[in-house]
Amino acid sequence: MTRIGGTWQNWGRSVKVTPSRVERPRTPEGVQRAVVAAAAHGLSIKAVGAGHSFTGIAVAPGVLLELDDMQGLVSADAASGRVTLLAGTRLHRIPALLAPFGLAMENLGDIDRQSVSGAISTGTHGTGARFGGLAAQVVGVSLVTAAGELLRIDEHRNAELLPAVALGLGALGIIVEVTLQCVPAFVLDAVDEPVPLDEVLDTVSERVAASDHFEFYWFPHTDVALTKRQTRLPESTRRRPLPPVGRWIDETLLSNGVYRAVCAAGQFAPAVTPPFNRLAVTLTGDRRYTDLSHRVLTQSRTVRFREMEYALPAENTVAAFRAVRALIDERGWRIEFPIEVRFAAEDDRWLSTAYGRASGYIAVHRYWRVDPTEYFEAVEQIMLDHGGRPHWGKLHTLTADGLRERYPRFDDFTALRDRLDPDRRFTNRYLDRVLGA
Repeated sequence: MTRIGGTWQNWGRSVKVTPSRVERPRTPEGVQRAVVAAAAHGLSIKAVGAGHSFTGIAVAPGVLLELDDMQGLVSADAASGRVTLLAGTRLHRIPALLAPFGLAMENLGDIDRQSVSGAISTGTHGTGARFGGLAAQVVGVSLVTAAGELLRIDEHRNAELLPAVALGLGALGIIVEVTLQCVPAFVLDAVDEPVPLDEVLDTVSERVAASDHFEFYWFPHTDVALTKRQTRLPESTRRRPLPPVGRWIDETLLSNGVYRAVCAAGQFAPAVTPPFNRLAVTLTGDRRYTDLSHRVLTQSRTVRFREMEYALPAENTVAAFRAVRALIDERGWRIEFPIEVRFAAEDDRWLSTAYGRASGYIAVHRYWRVDPTEYFEAVEQIMLDHGGRPHWGKLHTLTADGLRERYPRFDDFTALRDRLDPDRRFTNRYLDRVLGA
């Protein structure tokens, strides 16, 4: 999140707002007071985390609650693996908080700058056919309702609400605490390897099944997939991390520094994009290392971009990818960012993109200074034709009518919203669009 005077804008620079008031509560009780005060003044109220959503899901035109002061561990039980965190806790801080208890989060996405409440509320996920998104790890939530009441939801209290509230888009209340089911700390043996793209597409099901975590990136204008496969091992396994200098060259110099310059140059001279993409494939993506899980699953990304991602029935992923590949060739576009393909297990969270089905994910990106509209809308149509559901925190054009037919529990969710927030204290334009006004 970035502040310029009284204006809030997200990381991707795709949305901004000037709120009527900004508050920084330090406790759940402070959030309760802020909600009651907002209601008394007839203002909407929204909490923001790190601002890593590309949509307007966190835009707060009324009262903006910054949860930066609500970070840290509330409680932890090494025996059960249950850990409760304050809602504003950044994902990248969690490994250090869990380490004394010998625990780790079961899975992570590739970016860890988000707050834990923002990550679960928007459907953040990683990859791995046996593992759900971050919201699937949630076993308890403390929520401040529109009435200013503190509602505890877990297997003993209001358990029927957990599948809705754990991935609630910020529409049901303000999360102040999150309880996660963690696992014993583990390491990952990681193999990053370039493989001919057609070979990967022909064998993707076998590759997904053979690894705990599998994904691949494809730079348009090349015929190579950069594959990443990882095997989970006990924490006691000897670690062989990437050498610091090699990691700096690969992730800081090439993936961020040089890449930023090439993206900027591509705005004015699109012809530089295909040769650079071919060069990038030869310089990166060929290494093996073993390290703690969070150091393997996440990476640093400092080049700003905008993103659209769709979840598909796993069996439709390759067909949809092939259609996107053909689309780029047909249109003659010069696309500077790779396309990312990941996989996840089905779960029971009502608004999860993986609700009720094993899923494949296709994510497309553009440099933040490039208008992505034509590219994203054409790709979106392919995703919809293949049964896609859009990531809530990434750009898409769907409205409530189109989303209702894609989520079996959509009407149950909106009914719960009517119950918990009848006056729409927590709404904004994005939520009105995707859930109905």
